[in-house]
Amino acid sequence: MQNILIPTDFSAEAHNALEVALQLARRTGGHLTLLHVVDAPAGSTMVTTGGVASGSAREGVFMIELLKRTKQRMHELMAEVARMAPEVAVQDCIATGTVNEAVLEVIREQHFDLVVVGAHEHAPTLHLFTPDSLAEHLVRLAPCPVLTVKHPAPDFAVRSIVFASDFSPEADKMLPSLRQLQAAFPEATLHLLDVVTQPNGYAEAIDHIHAFANRHQLPAYEPDVFNAPQVRLGIPRYAAQNHADLVVMLTHGHTGLLHLFGNNIAESVALQAAAPVLTLHPQ
Repeated sequence: MQNILIPTDFSAEAHNALEVALQLARRTGGHLTLLHVVDAPAGSTMVTTGGVASGSAREGVFMIELLKRTKQRMHELMAEVARMAPEVAVQDCIATGTVNEAVLEVIREQHFDLVVVGAHEHAPTLHLFTPDSLAEHLVRLAPCPVLTVKHPAPDFAVRSIVFASDFSPEADKMLPSLRQLQAAFPEATLHLLDVVTQPNGYAEAIDHIHAFANRHQLPAYEPDVFNAPQVRLGIPRYAAQNHADLVVMLTHGHTGLLHLFGNNIAESVALQAAAPVLTLHPQ
């Protein structure tokens, strides 16, 4: 987690993400890139002089003024970061285009290890009836891990890491990320959580957790099985009840109708849980 991207729209939510990203960079020796996307009119693109390559004259003047204001706000944010964490290397980036697609393009081009993104905490079903947020879009489609942050965290400390899974063989793909987190936060307790929807699933779930831990020789962990009517509801409830500082999950991105009916649990948890949620796709 050395090369970290923080998309910002200069909102309070984006600032929450920045606070967490700075703490991670301090822990890992990483460097940050602050990205702002200017939502440009169709057919307009930014050039090196800050002008506009095409579009009407009126749109061109508007874009030039918008880019000037954006650069000023970015300059102010960079100065704030220098005061908050002078030891962390930070650079800025301004792109134009549709926000969701422009952020994904930057991630792919610059090969980021992690994206830290701010979001609103959603009620369990609210996000099904609202337009996709950038956070939801990135959890679904970003090729690198995404850390979703929903609350201020100026002193982000991780004492409790919850890895939520069914501990099938696919969960083995999380091991490199889990080990990175344990190295960054050696004082944290690792909770291995399986949520079951039927009480008679407890024994099998515990067996899967221990088998996973033994398979990877995890030296210390807390096995936890939590009962809930739905897995996507149980994980945020468990995290809240046990004061988790970080939730970690695999995700399977979907688009279109498959997204609506595919029941992406990690995507739901990333938006519902109060704690920061780290999601990544299986490799």
